[in-house]
Amino acid sequence: MRIASRPPQPEAPFRKNQTRTRILQAAQRLFAHKGYDGTTTRDLARAAGVAEGTIFRHFDSKKAILIEIASAGWIEILTDLLTDLSEMASYRAVAQMMRRRMVHMQKNNDILRICFMEAQFHPDLRDRIQSEVIVKMTDVAEAFIQTGIDRGIYRPMNPRIVAQVFLGMFTIAGFSKNTLVEPNSSPQDMKEMAEVLADIFLNGVLANPEKLKSEN
Repeated sequence: MRIASRPPQPEAPFRKNQTRTRILQAAQRLFAHKGYDGTTTRDLARAAGVAEGTIFRHFDSKKAILIEIASAGWIEILTDLLTDLSEMASYRAVAQMMRRRMVHMQKNNDILRICFMEAQFHPDLRDRIQSEVIVKMTDVAEAFIQTGIDRGIYRPMNPRIVAQVFLGMFTIAGFSKNTLVEPNSSPQDMKEMAEVLADIFLNGVLANPEKLKSEN
């Protein structure tokens, strides 16, 4: 007697979420180190330990995976920034925040690498990051700077521009372990880098600003 084959059973919700997470984690590693175009769905399936067809049961396309990785990663970075700003003991405690940024953002190096590399080739990714993350981060930083100006802690300046400079330094702090200091730098080296960045942000680089004004 012939026994009828059972139809494929749908994944349980918990297992489905696990599979989706595995795919995203594998894609993040591969996109960061091989590039989006250099990663095939076969590579991705192998790294995630799933069949290639499984990927398309969870995502519409490889591009959809890229967009989700970048969006989720930037949201995490934005959340970290908000937490750091809210926990600052004073408006001069920028060095401590920079040090925390260096530690926190090392775990996000793959995300940052993907965003900076791929955004230039994928306008839809660039526009989404710009509208959903960069603008929001700048808004938060601008409000932070404006409060400092209102309290007389910072000089009266365009808070939007100051916020953009602040975020630029904050991003550099996150990459500093790979760009501004030696790969095997000590915690003391990282501390010094954070303090120098904070000092430049708060005080500039001129030894005597008044002298420069008089010379002009």
